[in-house]
Amino acid sequence: MVQVPYWVIGIIAFVFFLNVVVVWSVKRRRRPRLAFETDADLRVLVPSIVGLTQGTMTVGNRIELVHNGEFFDWLFRDLEAAKHTINFETFLTKRGQLTHRLTEILARKSSIDGVEVRMMLDGTGGKHFGHDDLKTLRKAGVKVRKYHPIRFGNLGVLNNRDHRKLVVIDGRIGYVGGHCFVDTWLGDAEDKQHFRDISARIEGPVVRQLQSAFAENWIEETGEVVGGETYFPDLEKRGERNAHAVWLSPRGSPSALKLLHYMAIHAAKKSITIQNPYFLPDPDARKALLAAAARGVEVRAMIPATEASDSPLVQHASHHHYGTLLKGGVKLFDYQRTLLHQKLIVVDSCWAAIGSTNFDDRSFEVNDEISLAIDDEEIARELEAIFERDLEHATQVHLHAWAKRPILHKLRDFGAFLFNEQL
Repeated sequence: MVQVPYWVIGIIAFVFFLNVVVVWSVKRRRRPRLAFETDADLRVLVPSIVGLTQGTMTVGNRIELVHNGEFFDWLFRDLEAAKHTINFETFLTKRGQLTHRLTEILARKSSIDGVEVRMMLDGTGGKHFGHDDLKTLRKAGVKVRKYHPIRFGNLGVLNNRDHRKLVVIDGRIGYVGGHCFVDTWLGDAEDKQHFRDISARIEGPVVRQLQSAFAENWIEETGEVVGGETYFPDLEKRGERNAHAVWLSPRGSPSALKLLHYMAIHAAKKSITIQNPYFLPDPDARKALLAAAARGVEVRAMIPATEASDSPLVQHASHHHYGTLLKGGVKLFDYQRTLLHQKLIVVDSCWAAIGSTNFDDRSFEVNDEISLAIDDEEIARELEAIFERDLEHATQVHLHAWAKRPILHKLRDFGAFLFNEQL
């Protein structure tokens, strides 16, 4: 047996250690401890939030909130009416009624109506779309691509997933939100087999930003630059809402989406309302939420109960800091009826954000996400009213009872939290 010299083993160990240090240092540079002190009202800070998230505020948008299975009725009608282009990007799909219907519409729009159709599926979340349906789409001329598909050349980026849920039709109508193309998103959240979710249907100048977000990942995977007036037409005012899209993840600094949430929380004077399926605030976010509660802001967060979640492990990881948040005055509610999947935050009844972004490290630091920030009192109050209605199916968590949960529950919470950054 050939013996490997000690000096060779030493070099291998050194190279391995050096790689570990490089990975650690890159991550450390991307995660500085955030500090932001302000006495300004949120309205005054909106231009700062827009600028620091690398956005541009647009005026004159029409924004409609669509719930549960109703979302697909709206979307399919708009797809049927498409005249020039359809750009579709999503994370999770599963072969079923929704994927079949989507395939039928997109294939017909491409092969018969001459619409240019592009579909971006995540390389892992989209693996169950259905081989036959994908074959039908490609045969019809639909351009289908996978984002970071599982292959040797993608080993360095496999952890970075495309978690966006985004559709742009003719460059004039856009959708963002939480809806996945899985049949459990049908119905009206009536039971655990039909999930609760909200997305936004958008018309107006901000749709151009949604198109830019789609183009970012499409160009990365294909090299094809989508441009021209069929993708970026002149957009007139369609309503009264002010909004901007947030999606960029600049290298070497916290993501725009993390800054969006962080600054909005720090600017809150009266109330913060959160609904999110995966609520794992990092140290910066926990500190910000606790500071808000300490200065008299009513902070409320609604999360699916463990038995209602599609990922109980995530809920147990979330539980690890329930006690800290409850002690600090944050009000927590477990939604019991089914999976609560909407991802939204409302601040001071005047500003809101809705999109694909979970309240966790993976969405803030790793995945590609998109949220629509809306500077509009009417939309903000509508989302707060939705929270109030959803309280009918939620149970408030109280500190005294929470502290007495079984030791096995506590151990599960701690064990799950050890992997919180990758959940």
